[in-house]
Order: sequence, then structure tokens, then C-alpha cells
Amino acid sequence: MSWLPLSFGAPMVLWGLLALPVIWYLLRLTPPRPRTEVFPPLRILARVLRREETPHQSPWWLTLLRLLMAALVVTALAEPIFNPREKLPAEGSALALVVDNDWASAVDWGKRVATAERLIADAGSNGVPVVIAFTAEKPNAEIGPFDASAALDRLRAAKPRPIPTDRPAVYARVAATLERLPGASVAVLADGLAATGDEAAFKTLLEKNAARLVWVTSDRLSLTGLTGADNQVDGFTLTAIRAPGDPAPAQVTAGAFDDKGRRIADATLTFAPGQATATGTMKVPFELRNDFASIALDGEHQAGAVRVLDESSKRRRVGLLSQAEADQAQPLLSPLYYIRRALQPFADLVEPSSADLADAIPQLLDQKPAMIIMADVGTIPAQVRQRLVDWVNNGGTLVRFAGSRLAAAGNDDDLLPVRLRSGERALGGALSWTTPQPVTEFPKNGPFADLAPPTEVTVSRQVLAEPTPDIVERTWATLADGTPLVTGMKKDKGTLVLFHVTPEATWSNLPISGSFVEMLRRIVQLSRNQGAAVANAEAAAASLAPYRMIGADGALVPPTPDARPLVPAAGPLPVTLENPPGLYGSETGVFAHNLLNASSTFTPLARPQVSLPVTAIPYAFDESENLKGPLVTLALLLMVLDTLAVFWMGGLFSRRPRRAAATAAALLIVFGGLFGHADFARADDSKPGDAQAIEDISKTRIAYVITGEPGVDSISRAGLEGLTRFLIEKTALEPGPPAGVDISKDELTFYPLIYWPIDATAPMPSEAAIARIDAYMQQGGTVLFDTRDQFSNGIGAGSASPATERLRDILGNLNVPPLEPVPSDHVLTKSFFILPEFPGRFNGSPLWVEASLDASNTENRPVRTGDGVSPIMITGNDFAGAWAVDENGDPMLPTVPPDPMQRVYALRAGVNIMMYMLTGNYKSDQVHVPVLLERLGQ
Repeated sequence: MSWLPLSFGAPMVLWGLLALPVIWYLLRLTPPRPRTEVFPPLRILARVLRREETPHQSPWWLTLLRLLMAALVVTALAEPIFNPREKLPAEGSALALVVDNDWASAVDWGKRVATAERLIADAGSNGVPVVIAFTAEKPNAEIGPFDASAALDRLRAAKPRPIPTDRPAVYARVAATLERLPGASVAVLADGLAATGDEAAFKTLLEKNAARLVWVTSDRLSLTGLTGADNQVDGFTLTAIRAPGDPAPAQVTAGAFDDKGRRIADATLTFAPGQATATGTMKVPFELRNDFASIALDGEHQAGAVRVLDESSKRRRVGLLSQAEADQAQPLLSPLYYIRRALQPFADLVEPSSADLADAIPQLLDQKPAMIIMADVGTIPAQVRQRLVDWVNNGGTLVRFAGSRLAAAGNDDDLLPVRLRSGERALGGALSWTTPQPVTEFPKNGPFADLAPPTEVTVSRQVLAEPTPDIVERTWATLADGTPLVTGMKKDKGTLVLFHVTPEATWSNLPISGSFVEMLRRIVQLSRNQGAAVANAEAAAASLAPYRMIGADGALVPPTPDARPLVPAAGPLPVTLENPPGLYGSETGVFAHNLLNASSTFTPLARPQVSLPVTAIPYAFDESENLKGPLVTLALLLMVLDTLAVFWMGGLFSRRPRRAAATAAALLIVFGGLFGHADFARADDSKPGDAQAIEDISKTRIAYVITGEPGVDSISRAGLEGLTRFLIEKTALEPGPPAGVDISKDELTFYPLIYWPIDATAPMPSEAAIARIDAYMQQGGTVLFDTRDQFSNGIGAGSASPATERLRDILGNLNVPPLEPVPSDHVLTKSFFILPEFPGRFNGSPLWVEASLDASNTENRPVRTGDGVSPIMITGNDFAGAWAVDENGDPMLPTVPPDPMQRVYALRAGVNIMMYMLTGNYKSDQVHVPVLLERLGQ
């Protein structure tokens, strides 16, 4: 930016201001006074006649006005610029513009585009071609060189992507292009974040053909990201990061949202001075935490500040296993009875169908449980033991209860938290000196530390642990005599827990106490979900379709056309253009794929050390303003004032005041009469609904039938709005907004086409409503029936879908002409676009129309059936689903298969249908052209 607040594009024009004194003199100059001779007889006339006096000079204010007007014109021609900016270095053989358009650029994308526009504009003024590349686009995207206009078009069409940059690949492509343009200026518009391979990428870009480096970055890296959201015992623990070395403390607020977008919890995370990591906890009930669908940082409109959640952070799945057979007559003695009662309110319980451990354990592991509870299970079969050990090591929680089988099985270092003594210990009885022992305070190092000890609980039998140096660290609950009641330990990523008593009330009354429920609840909260259950290993390895994506601005959006199915795998998955961050799967189950993980950091990007001349500029909007337009406007305004002043001085506004007043009065009478007549007509002739009728016929509008199903009606309206937008863009037709009609009472003749989505769950129209539709079709209207069941049996199949059955019931009460699929030579195939088929959201169902007069004559099919239009059309391809767009113009529903061109063809089919409805068979009349030309020749 220049130090002067004003500059001029053509300063030499300002020399014209020197002509202002000359203009002043000319304005003030008057011709010399003529010499007069007095003739005596004319003295009497001189007294009677009024002399027309000419002023000696113009008034000073009028002269000043005209001088100011001339000065404004001269100054405007000099092209003044207020707050001018310095011209950027965009010279050489070319300008190579490399722009980071990843997620980190979404916050100030407008500034980045404005800065790039200035660089391209300066390159265009110098006649320099532009090479423009984006580091978060497809690797095969065209990068130029382009002229300035084409480069600006590509810049404005680009948008930030919710993925990291790929500088090595993009910089290599730009370097290869610059081999043909040596001596180019390279402008790097970076996001400020360092990434792997940056040093080699900059070396490839700058070491050979670059003559100058323009380095554009933000003043400071102010991003904040969310790297962790873990469902812990007492709440959701959040972890946020920022750039290291920031000396200022900071606080950020995070909000948790459910699957409907409602905010249901908050937490505050505080960054200490100089620290790059902050943590916080959302302390809300466990049941409410299960409703969390996403967590986002307030004020951070970028993908790194949002984390989506899947089943791994929600309600736990618990597998139950017991070797004892259940006694239906005595359920209270069942080993799993009290466990089921304790866990059912907050966990999903699964049990194997087989009693054989060799089959039961794999069945439970296939269900992907977060925790497995074994009630008095002794020796684990060798063929499944290693799989169970691996499950624990990978994060599973194994809870075991003692019993006679476990006491006799011996020690298992891989599946027990402590070593056990042989046999069991009996407390109280005829042959024992001891008495049943109560439970003491829970140890402070265990998960039960904040629970009150159950004073009413006593233990009469237990299995004893071998005294080892680490027995105290592994003890979670003890008896009054110091012997462990519950022991546990971490094993790799998993947890092993042992209750030294049975799960039924034979060795202790703990299972029938409230503390038993709280203890199991704590252990469940400590467990980790292992993912959604799958039927078999093949299904587990299957890819998951995109469901909801995280946009670059952090909003959850529908899947983009570039998104591809994701194959889940162990460990962090890469975030790419084909697999952007978001949720993958379906409504039955999703997999969370987030941008940042626990090991992510924000490292500022360092400027490469090169020997080239370097110009460093910040991102900023262009604050310069061209004053030529305002000055010209002001000069024109002064010219109008000058004209009015001349008229006033000439007495124009004071002449014939009576005639002016009479004219104004006449105008008032005329307008008053018109308005009075309009009011009178409205009072006498208007009817209720006339205003709506006038509005309906003022523009062509497409209508849809209101079925009463909110989901179906909303898609119908969004679909017709999308088709209306497409018609306005591609044709000369400008339809009005679509209208929803109730066929039982609304007037239908205002609409050339009515779209009727058939839904089996919607109420069946009455006979009167169907009669109104029949009359509408006979009077020239057309109804487009859409069963939206292309993947079900169509109208000609033996067994039909529910929608087709409903359509048959409706058509049974209408006068339906013979139908046929649209022939290849029908007007619908060429009314605007040339279309061989008419796909919608689905593809494959034909479009049925009224059959031609001679449908059996395939050699000479009559394509001219008069100027009439088929009164009925039937399809199953879901046209409205393909046309539907949201407020931003983005598609609402994916096509099946997910082909972007299928949506284009569906919109073109809608254009052809509308043109056919409005113009009839005019295209077919072109067969008469040779005959007409022959007659004209005669």
C-alpha cells in the first residue's frame, strides 16, 4: 500500500485544471453594452413597455458551481485511486500461483481469494500468462498456463476442501510446467501449516526455473483443532491443540450435538500461556453422553474443529457367558440373573446360542463386544484361548466371577489379573473360627474410589489371591481382613477384572445390593467399544458408503460427488479427497472418520531458504477504491443542478401558475377516479380467491400433489425448485415457484403439469378428487405419476410394489388412454435436449406416455398425433429425488448409481417434459418443411 492516501492512473490529465481561470473568465465575460440613441417620440413607449434586462455577469454561486463541475470532470479523467495499493511482483515469463485450499484455509478463504485476484490482475496488466494450481484438488486437474481472465475464473470456481494439502505432488506438476517457462515468478499462498515433505517440495518448485518468490501467509497461525473426544468414567474428555509457542492464554468452548443438530452439552478448554494443548470434560450423565453425535469448537469454522462420533463412543455392548445351565424354576440361582438385571438399563447385552465354550466364545467375539462377563468359567478351550487373549490385548474388557469351576481351574496369567491360591476360602460355619467379612473403604487407586462402601454386604466364601508385590495396586475392593474382593489390571489396551465371589447370592450378598449395580456400571464405562457388530469376517472388511461428510467450514453436509466408500482398518486412516472426514455407513450404523487424531500437531510453516528475491505479503482484501465513478456521478448531479438553476433564473418555474395548479388538480382527479373505480369494482365484482388466481396465472408454475406425508412432500417441493432453477439457467422460460395442490379442493387448471409422487402410506384420494383429476386431464392438463420404485417390480410386472398397487387403484377410476414407453422418435426425446432415456434418481424404469395412433407400425410410426400432449406420464425413476436441491443449490439425495451425469440427464429430462407440455408436437411438424418449401417455390 502506498504512503499517499490518493493516487492517479493518468496524472497528466490534471494539467487540465490550469484551464479553470480561463473557464472562469469566459463564464464571467459579457458582450459590450450597445450604444443607444434616444428618439423623442419613443419616450412615452419607453415608460409603458417593460425592458428585458440582461445581467452584466452571472451570479458568483453559479460560476462556482460550474467551476466545481469542470474540476470534477478533469479529476475523474485522471482516474484517482483512494488508498492505493502497491503493484505486486507479477512479472517475468509467467506467474505461477500455488494456492493451499485445504481445511486450514477455510477460515479466511475470502482474503486468500482477494489476494490471489490482485496477483492475477497485475499479471494480466503485464501480459503475463498464469499457472494456477491448488494443493487439495485432484492430481490430474488442469493448471495452465492461462490468460488472466481464465485464471480468475478458475480461482473463483475453487473452494476449500476438508482435507490436508498434497504439496509434493502439486509442486512437482507446477515445476514440470515451468520448464517451458523459465524465469517465472512463483507466488505461494500457504495455509501456514507445515506438512511432511515440505522441504523437498519447495526445493523441487524453486530450485530451477523460478526467478522470484512471492511468499503469502497469515500474520499468525490462529487455528484451534479438536484431536480427541473420549467417553470416560465421569464425562467426555476433550483435547484441543493450537500452534505452539503462543504466549497468550486462551479459552475455547466446545459444544456437543445430537444427531438432529441440537446442542446438549458444553465444556470449556483452557490453554495455558505457551502451551499447545488444552483439555476439558463434559460432565453429563452417561445416558446423555450416548446421544452425542458430534462435538465442535465454537467460533472455529473449519473441519479440524469438529469431531463426529460413532458407536465406539456410545453405549457399550456386553457379552454374557456362563457354563452353568439356567434353572427356569429357580431364576434367582442363575449365575447371570443379577448381572442381567444390573446391566440392562445402560448396556446392550448379547449371549451365545451355544453352551460349548469352543463355540460360545467365538460367537461373542464376532459381536464386537466392549466387555465380556464370565460367570464361574473354568478352563478356556485351547482352540479359542488365543483369540480371547488377542481381544483383550486390543482393548477388550474381560470380567470374571469366581466359583467352584474357577477355583479348580488353576491360574491363567493371560486371563486373570492376579494369581490365585488353590481351592476356596470359607468364612463362618461350624468348622471355621472366622466370621463373614464386610467390605471396607474402596481403595483410592481404583475405579470405585468415589463410591460409598456397602456396609450391608458380607462375604462368606471367596477365592484368595496370592500375595505379590503388586497385589495392592491391582486391588479395587477389599474385605475388612484385607483380602481382595475385586482385583483388576490393564493388559496392553484391555482390562482384566476378577470378582472373587460368585455372581449369585451364594458366596456373598453383594449381587443383591445396590453397590453391585454401581460397580458393574463403572467397569462398563471403563470399557471401550470395539465397533459395530457384523455377521461375518467378509462383511467386516466390506467398504462403507459415505453418509454425512464434514465440510471445509466444519458443517455436516451430504456426500460430495468425489467421495468414495471407505474400508475401515486398524489405526488412523488417511483423509483424502476420495475419503473426506465424516461418517461412513448408513442409518443402521456409522463409522467416524475424523480429520485430526491424537498425534496431530499444528507446526507453523517456515519460509524456505532460497537465493531468489523474496517478497513477503500478508493476506488482505483490496482496500483501494477507484474514485472515477463517484466523481463523474457528482459532476452529473451538479450538471442537473446547473440546468435547474438556469430554468429558475429564466422564470420557467414561475410562469402560468394557474395552469400548473389546474394540471395538478386534473391529475389528482384522474388518479382519484381510477383508484375509486378500482375500489368500486373490487367491492362489487371481486370474489374470494381472485388474488390467488391472478398470482397463479401470472407465471407458469409447476404443481405437485400434497400427499400428506411430510417427507415425500418436502422432496417434491425441493425437486420442483431444483427443476425450476435449471429451467431458468438453461432455457428462456422463467417459471414461478412450484405450488403444492390439494386435488380435492384446489383449482388445477392453472398448472400445465402436476407431479404426483405415489406413496402407499399416503391416504387414498377420494372419488371426487380423482374425478377432478380426470376432468383436468380431459381439459388438456398432464399428470406425471412417479412410483419411485424402479428397484421393485414395475407396472407391467406380475407382482407389483405397494406404490404400483396404489397407482393401479388410482388409475382404475380414470379414463386412461393406451400407454407405451416413450418411443425413440417421440417428441419428448428432442423437445429441447436429445435424450435416449429419461433417468431420475434411479435409472432403468421407462417413461410411459399415451400410445401413438399406429404403435404397431414400426417402419412408419406416426409421430404427429396432432398438437395434443399426452395427458398422463408414468415413471418409477424418482424424478423429484434427482431434482431436489437445498437452499445452497446442492443436491439433497444421491443418485443410484452415484453418477453425477445421471443427475444432469434427469434435469434435462425435466426440461424436455416442460417444453413438451408448453409447445406440444411442434418439433414433429418439421417433417412438413420440404412440402412447404416446394409450395413456396411454385
